[in-house]
Amino acid sequence: MTEMSIQKYGSTGPDTELLQKALYRSGRKLTIDGVFGSNTQNALLNFQAFKGLTADGIAGANTWRALYPYLTGYVTYTIRRGDTLYNIARSNGTTVESIETANPGLSPLNLIPGKKITVPLNFDVVPTDITFTSAAAEFSISGLHARYPFISVYTIGKSVMEKPIQYIRLGMGVKNVFFNATHHGNEWITTPLLLRYLENFCRALVTGGEIGGKSAAALYTGATIWFVPMVNPDGADLASGRLTEGSFYDEAATMSQNYPSIPFPSGWKANISGIDTNLQYPAGWEIAREIKTAQGYFSPGPRDYVGDYPLQAPESRAVYDFTNSHNFDLTVSYHTQGRVIYWKYGTLEPPRGLEIGTYLASASGYTLDNVPDASGHAGYKDWFILEFNRPGYTVEAGSGTNPLPISDFPVIYAENEGLISQAIALA
Repeated sequence: MTEMSIQKYGSTGPDTELLQKALYRSGRKLTIDGVFGSNTQNALLNFQAFKGLTADGIAGANTWRALYPYLTGYVTYTIRRGDTLYNIARSNGTTVESIETANPGLSPLNLIPGKKITVPLNFDVVPTDITFTSAAAEFSISGLHARYPFISVYTIGKSVMEKPIQYIRLGMGVKNVFFNATHHGNEWITTPLLLRYLENFCRALVTGGEIGGKSAAALYTGATIWFVPMVNPDGADLASGRLTEGSFYDEAATMSQNYPSIPFPSGWKANISGIDTNLQYPAGWEIAREIKTAQGYFSPGPRDYVGDYPLQAPESRAVYDFTNSHNFDLTVSYHTQGRVIYWKYGTLEPPRGLEIGTYLASASGYTLDNVPDASGHAGYKDWFILEFNRPGYTVEAGSGTNPLPISDFPVIYAENEGLISQAIALA
């Protein structure tokens, strides 16, 4: 299980929010505000007593382990003699259909005592009302994989701090569409955007419904869809306030002192080594270095430092290698903010790039535009277009000041569900 920090009275931050979310899902009513006060303590004491744990009001390893089903959205159940799927579903507040989806090949008329099955719980897996961190992403991906075993989950590499950079694959079509998010740490809101889309897609697929105005079944059979929802987990943990101590934090804080105008840690876009992961791709990297150096970004720090050489950041290298090992027909990279879609690299206009981009803009209400010259090199989209001459897009979702608050999520999702479905359909 993902390692979680000890939580107790007075704790604050994203791990506190995740604890509160899990307690809320378990039936304890409390406000999710990231502050461990008396209400959270009382809810935790109640949960611990109910689970037969030491009721000390401190969330340590055993308590987090007991909360795991409410972080991932499922329990593992051992079939007993006389069980029926109906009774199992009823006792867990879920449906027979969800159990059958999570356990392909399970025969309702031949339940074998002693066999372990996955039982989804009655709430959405992906939380969209908390600050998103690498832990929230890992719990969400684990839960989605358990509920919908027709998706595949692997890693493309590891971050500087050895956190897994995960990818999810689904679909069976010949076209390959790739979505990535959170190249920049303080743009973590794009991770739940992709994960919530994935969850809604899977739900629509098993119920015969639509997603973003498209038949989920048609999208599934027409394309193979790839998601890397959190390219930069270390940066996301720093910018979100999850990482607050240790040598990596101290080094980042020291780097940040060279850029006093950028708030720390909320303004942190780079990986934990101070390299901007979306200025690392071999597409005009030297030009990007000249531009960013002239702007004052000449050393590792919160943003816009291009590194000593292309693909120095392990996160960028992982995405680069992943792309080279697949035959992507179209890519979409999610960033924030500006409500704009960038579609070409310099004067390079990939075939169908403008046509598809126009549809994406129409689906989202975003503006289709060219990247400003000062930001027009060394990004993933730039390299993909230069290397493969295929449609690649950078979507700057939402509007405001990064990091966008999670309260903006409903609007951001509503604007982008159709865009994502359209990108899959048009690839």
